[in-house]
Amino acid sequence: MMRKIDHIGIAVKNLEEALKLYTEVLGLEIEGTEVVEDQKVKVAFLPVGDSEIELLESTDPEGPIARYIEKRGEGIQHLALRVDDIEQALEEVKKKGIKLIDEKPRYGAGNARIAFLHPKSTNGVLIELTERKK
Repeated sequence: MMRKIDHIGIAVKNLEEALKLYTEVLGLEIEGTEVVEDQKVKVAFLPVGDSEIELLESTDPEGPIARYIEKRGEGIQHLALRVDDIEQALEEVKKKGIKLIDEKPRYGAGNARIAFLHPKSTNGVLIELTERKK
């Protein structure tokens, strides 16, 4: 069901400042950036092997990333796992008692179909299921 770690989402206050660490210090290259209006976030993608680091800066002081940073500070916000069939994966985890934030997939950054599992069911970790057609 789960194929690999798709990406690790990291909440940052300032995307440009955060990118300096990942590009200038760690030597990673930016694959691209985009704004996801529905999620009130600006995202930068930095590939690392078969996975990516996804830096997330809020575009709205009331957005989910801004609220996350206000409560917990900057840092890892979610773990995204790649699946082949997101509807099937959601059905399977729901049958196993996992509470879903998203009952149905929606589109996220990189035109991926995504859905989040509730951290109260996953030992406090916000897990995103991601389906990418490539």
